Amino acid sequence: MIISKLIAVALIVLTAVYFILLGIVALLKPTIAARFLLGFATSAMTHYLELMVRMAIGFALIFYSHNMLFTSVYMGFAYVLIATTALLLFIPWRWHRAFTEKVVPYANAFLSLIGLTSIAFGFLVLASLLVPAIR
Repeated sequence: MIISKLIAVALIVLTAVYFILLGIVALLKPTIAARFLLGFATSAMTHYLELMVRMAIGFALIFYSHNMLFTSVYMGFAYVLIATTALLLFIPWRWHRAFTEKVVPYANAFLSLIGLTSIAFGFLVLASLLVPAIR
């Protein structure tokens, strides 16, 4: 059980760090961030790797969110993450790629906002891990 908690916490911390780093790159090197965001679903392998990572994060949040501040928010986020991942699992990766190619260029126009939001979200997740859930 302790190992399961450590794995869940590690996945959640890595997710928070990912968001913080994505935010920093989006603010300081927007062209790199734009290329990175367009890199999702470039192949079947990257598509399924993304789905595995999303699913692992979702299950980690379900497993550990009861110990975090804003438990219900993270639990809801986990279920949305798992549901959308399950949906992506049943569509061809090329459809995911086409969606990415259509939407990401619009999102790239807001990289500063995405960067700030990403950093804030990453730190909120870390803070939520450090502050025990209020019962």
